[in-house]
Amino acid sequence: MASKSKSVFVCSGCGFESPKWYGKCPGCGEWNTMSEEIREPARSAPKTAGHHSMSRPISINEIDTEDEQRYQTGLSELDRVLGGGIVRGSLILISGDPGIGKSTILLQICEYLGRQLRILYVSGEESSRQIKLRARRLGVSSKNLLILTETDIQLVVEQIQELKPDLVMIDSIQTMNHPELNSSPGSVTQVRECTNYVMRTAKSLDIPIMVVGHVNKDGAIAGPKVLEHIVDAVLYFEGDRQMSYRILRAVKNRYGSTNEIGVFDMGEKGLSQVDNPSMALLSGRPKNVSGTCVTCVMEGTRPILAEVQGLATTTGFGNPRRTATGFDYNRMSLLLAVLEKKAGYYFSNLDAYVNIVGGLRLDEPAADLAVAMALISSLKDAQIGDNVLVFGEIGLTGELRSVSHVNARIAEAAHLGFETCILPQASLKQVNLEHGGIRLIGVRNIREAFEAAVL
Repeated sequence: MASKSKSVFVCSGCGFESPKWYGKCPGCGEWNTMSEEIREPARSAPKTAGHHSMSRPISINEIDTEDEQRYQTGLSELDRVLGGGIVRGSLILISGDPGIGKSTILLQICEYLGRQLRILYVSGEESSRQIKLRARRLGVSSKNLLILTETDIQLVVEQIQELKPDLVMIDSIQTMNHPELNSSPGSVTQVRECTNYVMRTAKSLDIPIMVVGHVNKDGAIAGPKVLEHIVDAVLYFEGDRQMSYRILRAVKNRYGSTNEIGVFDMGEKGLSQVDNPSMALLSGRPKNVSGTCVTCVMEGTRPILAEVQGLATTTGFGNPRRTATGFDYNRMSLLLAVLEKKAGYYFSNLDAYVNIVGGLRLDEPAADLAVAMALISSLKDAQIGDNVLVFGEIGLTGELRSVSHVNARIAEAAHLGFETCILPQASLKQVNLEHGGIRLIGVRNIREAFEAAVL
């Protein structure tokens, strides 16, 4: 007797499966994310006469990589994030908020790549006429760019196998549908199976495929977490849609570093790369005001200067409010506790706000000192010198810990005209180059750093 199909409920956020419906997902705790899916019984594979071909293990020294080739995209910032270009046979996922520039950057690089490569652009969201209008606005008119508007993943793969293009772009994976599955497009099962289907196609034909992925309301990539494990690289667009700057970050990359970022400027003609991010992020910085401080963080091998703004003001509520934009909220709370307990700066009855200008997100501990200095500057209404740059990690006892890449940070500060650099005392021993006349001040704690920085 044939087994019957069964109904399961799957969370669209984390992929948790349950035989019954829950209002709140037991896996991730989100509400109203459980959707019903019909699971068909597994089909047994037909028995064939003879033996099927099997792959055999070979020595790693026998594998030839001499013909390994990367496709340059024409955007050096994108090539930097990818680790040098697009690797043949790779599956790349580009994700980000709606309107951040995912489809724009894919269509833009088609003009440069289309000079030598044949590109298949698959769209499940736009009609061919809409893509043509957007391509005209971006100045894309390559004859080697083929447009396919289709949502059936099997038909898409058939076209790939027939045309054998040099590069494939799918926008987006959430709109693709596998006809053998009963679930709706965008569900956990559909996204997982369609991505697996695309991955097998990319590896078997040695064709690189770039896929656009949506995000959920929390900003994470929509679909099961296994989606990120299947692909070879995950690129994530960061930044506020109301601001022009966009940060492209590699969350995962099997062919390069995951620390590199690319900086772009969104304009009427699409995304243009920013060759000097530090200068762009510091443009328009206010002079002779309190509550602002400049720091230097390392994004991969690139030092980037960023402006940190802090504001401390009397609270109008029973409990003071804490808000951080571009900086970790829990790290901010830790720094406020250290400032009050160990340095003697009291924020208990004050609202505290931290903002990183330009849409940049600072995850490195070396930004601790700049955040603390900006908050103290606002608290005391004391101005930090315009030509002063600070960096350092703050410990729980209020001490300053050394950071890495000190020489690169100092060189970038000197290049942009900063005259004074305040850094942890322990980091001075790492300085082994000519620093272009910039004055180095080593400090041991937060209070010494603030006294050295104020005008």
